[in-house]
Amino acid sequence: YKKYWPADVHLIGKDILRFHTIYWPIMLMALDVPLPKQIFGHPWLLQGDGKMSKSKGNVIYADDLANLFGVDAVRYFVLHEMPFENDGTITWELMVERMNSDLANTLGNLVNRTISMSNKYFDGVVSNKGVDEEVDDDFKKVILDTPVKAAEKMDKLRVADAITEIFTLFKRCNKYIDETMPWALAKEEDKQDRLATVLYNLIEGITIGASLLEPFMPETSKKILAQINAQPRAFEDMTEFGKYPSDNKVTEKPEILFARLDLEEVLKKVEELHPPVEEEKEEEDVIDIEAKPEITFDDFGKMQFQVGEIIACEEVKKSRKLLCSQVKIGSQVKQIVSGIKGHYTAEEMVGKKVMVLVNLKPAKLAGVLSEGMLLCAEDAEGNLALMTPEKSMPAGAEIC
Repeated sequence: YKKYWPADVHLIGKDILRFHTIYWPIMLMALDVPLPKQIFGHPWLLQGDGKMSKSKGNVIYADDLANLFGVDAVRYFVLHEMPFENDGTITWELMVERMNSDLANTLGNLVNRTISMSNKYFDGVVSNKGVDEEVDDDFKKVILDTPVKAAEKMDKLRVADAITEIFTLFKRCNKYIDETMPWALAKEEDKQDRLATVLYNLIEGITIGASLLEPFMPETSKKILAQINAQPRAFEDMTEFGKYPSDNKVTEKPEILFARLDLEEVLKKVEELHPPVEEEKEEEDVIDIEAKPEITFDDFGKMQFQVGEIIACEEVKKSRKLLCSQVKIGSQVKQIVSGIKGHYTAEEMVGKKVMVLVNLKPAKLAGVLSEGMLLCAEDAEGNLALMTPEKSMPAGAEIC
């Protein structure tokens, strides 16, 4: 307890922020226990085409993801696609796209062709001949800047941004290959030492990148380092370029880290695992209410209904039921008091488009002036729901 508390980061889902940022700290303070140093409420990972449903066949199971793509690929996807401020999205299509572009192409292809060129040109021996050129300066700078940038992102709990920095390193390695063209250097006798240096620089860059990748994709990091015959590089040892032992030998047969996938085949496997089932239709709830006396069209015509936008809302003091909303209707703003506090918070109300009875005679509720009425629906259990336009309509639009 004394070693691990107070926690450096208290990590929770955003849906339970209230309990962990209000009640839990109150309990700790009552016990005179130090509070966590910081609290991070992470966002949600949402299914791409809306609510998951077995009948739609769009449920995504963690076990299926791991079986189809591998645990490290799933770890990468979830960490990479979870923005700091917003919810992330997961779909089979996006998962396959990331698998092919980031993992198979950017990372897997880089490691495979670097090892293959080392074997082809130098029998797998990686030597630093020290034949540097101007293009190497920017390459080395990007490699050595990456640990610093990734650490800065992690200090701010921006995990997706940190892993993006690491993959920027791998992309820079691929660009370095295009810039130096090892296949062209191999054709010239007097360029062999330069070729060896280029391959050494690539292996050194991959070593640092794979070491940084270890917390995010541990198995992949381990595989990469094993194939290039490198030890995991400690973070404090990433301030200097060139610590990979010269004359080390890489593996003779590089392993494919991530194979490219065909989306149609993946979707077919998913459908075989979880075939769509016929959705049972639930009986709609029906509510009968006592009919009121009939009115004429002229009576109805006296009522004016318009779309309003709630621009501000607050609780009415000394009232358990009332909220006071400022509702924009065309060019005017009306103050409307509603007994919906048990169903909506003041924060939830702001920004909503609602249906308003505009020409209701003003009256005071709990001492607060109300200049209209918000239309709501109520079920048999007494649950209320604001009536809102089905399509986006401007504030002031007439309801007819």
